[in-house]
Amino acid sequence: MKTENTYDVLVIGAGITGLTTALYVQRAGLRVAILEQASRVGGQIQTKRADGFVCECGPNTGVLSYPEIKELFQDISLDVQVATEANKIRHVWKKNRFYPLPSSLYQAVTTPLFTWKDKFRILGEPWRKPSNNPDESVGDLVARRLGQSYLDNAVDPFISGIYAGDVHRLVTRYALPKLYALEANHGSFIRGAIAKHKETKTQRDKLATKEVFSVRGGLQTLTDRLGEQIGAENVFLGVSDAVVHPIIHENGVENWEITGIQNGTRQVWQAARVVTTVGAYNLSSLLPFVPHMYMQRINNVRYAPVTLASVSLTHLDKKKHRSFIRTVQAFGSLVPSHAQCPILGILYPSSCFDDRCPAGTTTNALLSFFIGGIRYPDVADWTSTKIDEVVREGLYGMLHMPEDITYSIKNIAAHKHAIPQYEITSGERFQAIDAVEQEYPGLTIAGNLRDGIGLGDRIRQGRQVAEKIKSSFSF
Repeated sequence: MKTENTYDVLVIGAGITGLTTALYVQRAGLRVAILEQASRVGGQIQTKRADGFVCECGPNTGVLSYPEIKELFQDISLDVQVATEANKIRHVWKKNRFYPLPSSLYQAVTTPLFTWKDKFRILGEPWRKPSNNPDESVGDLVARRLGQSYLDNAVDPFISGIYAGDVHRLVTRYALPKLYALEANHGSFIRGAIAKHKETKTQRDKLATKEVFSVRGGLQTLTDRLGEQIGAENVFLGVSDAVVHPIIHENGVENWEITGIQNGTRQVWQAARVVTTVGAYNLSSLLPFVPHMYMQRINNVRYAPVTLASVSLTHLDKKKHRSFIRTVQAFGSLVPSHAQCPILGILYPSSCFDDRCPAGTTTNALLSFFIGGIRYPDVADWTSTKIDEVVREGLYGMLHMPEDITYSIKNIAAHKHAIPQYEITSGERFQAIDAVEQEYPGLTIAGNLRDGIGLGDRIRQGRQVAEKIKSSFSF
């Protein structure tokens, strides 16, 4: 049996990018539908509750880095949950303990994280010559401008927390474009930061507060609300074997047809525009008409695998365990790659948000262990026993948790393709995507394989894609 559905726009993938795109396309007065392989919307964003603990299975937080994020929350009448002051405290592992990243001049001078040589050397950063290598790695750039200790004990763990990747393979202009722009446009990190601080901001610019945020009840509240606003009748879940076909007439691509299997039945959808937001590893089968010379560049991207373990702590005594509680009253603790540890970082959600533990309790805490990354390619296949061993070492060997505090792993979420790596191949990927979109008008290849990997990047891209599609229609 064959059924046909016709829309103005079809979005493939119901993650945060696809949902944001669909919402704003719909609000522009266009008929939109989303096709999703899973049985739920949200993609990697998923929140689970276990014994009253709110456990994130993917991203734990976002940053209000663009106005589009705050505007999205306003447009769907959802309140942003801003993190407490604890989120300003970050720790980095060195030798046998965690040290706080400096947040004051005194701490910057006295911290053991950086060598005295680099502390003095940073004074000359504004006068250091820029590199003439546009593809310089993050590691090379930071070591050149700030020194090796700043790379090893600040930027490297920061990159582990964001990309779960290798600082010497991530290309700065792709992976950290804002950092790259400081040197490219101003010749210096320090001079660039001062210039950015002096820039006049519009009221809209001020929406980007750089605050850490979540949503009460977990980030799935956001994606669920987006799905509700778009309408269940416009979201097709459980669609497998989806394939996009351009319907070409004499004057070029007229419209698009997508076939797929839903509930054991072959379905057909048609639309004037198609947006893909799926991972690069799925694009070959989804877009079989794309020439091989383009597709091999588009899907030539490494993904870092990450396993997230949500860990509850109970029987915390504010007096007896004062020192340990002070340690976990922070945003998180990061582990640099030179530590040769499978733990990328440990976040402390219950210190930043007041609804992560069972209501009415004061002796609990919730920790999120991010494990694996690019150096542990098989982490998604590790057993729960092995994950427990890693968690135990993190709690007792690194955080020095007292033995009388009880811990329990409430949830384990393994992601084989967690984070795309913006390495040297990224430039070819971006060029190939642009070429395909020019050759096939009406097709947009979006998602985290371009334009950034953060939650804010995904929302911003979804809004931009929707605006572009809106302008392509004549009303």
